[in-house]
Amino acid sequence: MIEDPFFYMMAVPAVVMIGLSKGGFGGAGAILGVPLLMLAVDPVRAAAILLPILVVMDIAGLYAWRGTYDVKSLAILLPGAVLGIGIGWLLAGTIGENQIRLIVGTIGLVFSLNHYLRRQRSSEGRPANAAKGGFWGAVAGFTSFLAHAGGPPFQMYMLPLRLDPRLYAGTSVIFFAVVNAVKLPPYFFLGQFSAANLATSAVLLPIAPFATLFGAWLVKMVSPHFFYALSYAMVLLVSVKLIFDGVSALLS
Repeated sequence: MIEDPFFYMMAVPAVVMIGLSKGGFGGAGAILGVPLLMLAVDPVRAAAILLPILVVMDIAGLYAWRGTYDVKSLAILLPGAVLGIGIGWLLAGTIGENQIRLIVGTIGLVFSLNHYLRRQRSSEGRPANAAKGGFWGAVAGFTSFLAHAGGPPFQMYMLPLRLDPRLYAGTSVIFFAVVNAVKLPPYFFLGQFSAANLATSAVLLPIAPFATLFGAWLVKMVSPHFFYALSYAMVLLVSVKLIFDGVSALLS
């Protein structure tokens, strides 16, 4: 089990932010998990420690949002996501730690800049598109496998649909519950569920369901504007740090 205090200084806020996002309150928080842990441990270990916690959060989220989802979106996105997970599994041994830092940092940077720089968009939702959904589903599966960073690609497809916020939240919960369940066997066969990693996951695990259920309550009761602002700012800062670390290591 990891005993470094700095690790837990990063891990506890990461689990809380992910849990709130899993509950539907503030989608930006979910992308913070692995980047925050990557400031304390290597990317592969960070992802392995978080996966069992994510599965517990998914169970809590499925309970909180039971019966609320968009069937058509799931049918379009999930086949591509499974393909993306398979590609991530095949490439897992060929992508180094610094490359993962750059991938995750770039995803976070693009995601946050898109939030800050985008212009006012039409309030009317776009129709479902199987080709776009299949592509973004595959990207979400791939980035989720590498670093649990499937949120931004998922949102690239889902946000323009302009679904009701509760319907969007329930669809997101089911999508990532399936994705995380599919990721379990590859992670096991890659040897990522070591005793030390699982023990560290167990220490953080009690936070998971409470944060998720609290997030589901917040999305129904509280305006998320402050949380969104905080989440996007943290994503931007952590992403810049990861890109800097990755580029510095590759150039050294």
